[in-house]
Amino acid sequence: MTQKQKTLAIYALPLVLLCIPLLGNILSDEVNWSASDFLIAGILLFSMAFLINLVRTRIKTQSRRILICIFILIALALIWIELAVGIFGTPFAGN
Repeated sequence: MTQKQKTLAIYALPLVLLCIPLLGNILSDEVNWSASDFLIAGILLFSMAFLINLVRTRIKTQSRRILICIFILIALALIWIELAVGIFGTPFAGN
């Protein structure tokens, strides 16, 4: 796999992930995402993809690269969970 293909795959993954709730919105009444929900999710997912691509191209050591990417994914998960259900009780917490 070339570098260009890897970069394309990294940036295509957020689009694929955003298609899941979009299909849920279209096909079911159970999923109720607004445009702002898609915007926030897109910003989070594309920021994660950008940071992972940046780490992939700038960090030379494989172990550091993996460690930083895991940290990025954990940070994304914590922010996502906080926005969804509010585990920390911030003003941005969901219901």
